[in-house]
Order: sequence, then C-alpha cells, then structure tokens
Amino acid sequence: MTLQSSNPEPNQTLRNTPYDQLKIGDKATYQRTLTERDLVLFATVSGDYNPVHLDETFAAGTQFGERIAHGMWTGSLISAALAMVMPGPGGIYGGQELKFLRPVKLGDTLTVELEVLEKNERRKKALIRTDVINQHGKAVVKGTAEVMPATEDVCVERAHLPNVTIEGM
Repeated sequence: MTLQSSNPEPNQTLRNTPYDQLKIGDKATYQRTLTERDLVLFATVSGDYNPVHLDETFAAGTQFGERIAHGMWTGSLISAALAMVMPGPGGIYGGQELKFLRPVKLGDTLTVELEVLEKNERRKKALIRTDVINQHGKAVVKGTAEVMPATEDVCVERAHLPNVTIEGM
C-alpha cells in the first residue's frame, strides 16, 4: 500500500490504517514547503528564537549563509505524516530516532517518506522508517519512529483551526 498527502485542506477526511491492516513494506509520503510564517510560528510556539532561524544578518555570517529552519520543525513534519497519513488518526507516537543531515532553508519543499519496517504483534506497535527528503532529492533527516496504530478504523474530518493573529505577521 502506498499513501500520499500534502498540506491537507480544511474539511478533508482523514482515514487511518489500523494495526491489523498495516503491512511490512507499506509506504506513505507527506509534503510541505517551509515558509516565513512557518519559521515565525515555530519560534513562537517552541520559544526557540535562535538568530540563525530569524535574523538574516546573523545567519549570513554562519556556515549556512542564510536562515535555516529549526531542526525540530522538520521533525514535526514526521509527526504530522504519522498522524495524518500513516498510520493516521488514532495512532500514538511512542518514540523517534533522528539524524539531522542537512539544513532546511526557506522555500525548501520537504517530503517525509514513511515505510513500515517491523510489527510487534504482542505489543501492537510498528517501527516506521521516517526519512525527510528535500526538493533536490537529498536527505535532510533520517530516522525511525515507534508507533502504536489504532486497532480500529478511524475516519474523521480534519479539525478546523480558528484564525489567530500574531503581531508582526
């Protein structure tokens, strides 16, 4: 089975893959492009105001030469992929191993590639490969996640978020 998703629109129906239907080798993808708004919102929510993410002048003097995304912004895309695509709604994210390989820059389009590597029948958990690839085909993150997929079918409408205004945005 192969599933794909990009930024879902409000009112999109979300469906899971229950544990018993999940097969070793199943794959899914989730895609998102880093925007200025993403950087600012992530800094606001996380409290990480490192100038390498937010200050063009400071970032220009770093090894990257420009602002880069927070590493955990990229990690959060993995969380979104697991929650929204595979195994999907109702699953529980139990753990993650990550290796950050390359910086992510404004305008980069990232694809989270998921693949079921193992299933633990006794614990009803799955080990999923969680690689993140940029638009140039280069890995920016490699890792694995342990998840506990829901045991029953779940089909829900994506939650509608209220409009929030943040000063300066």
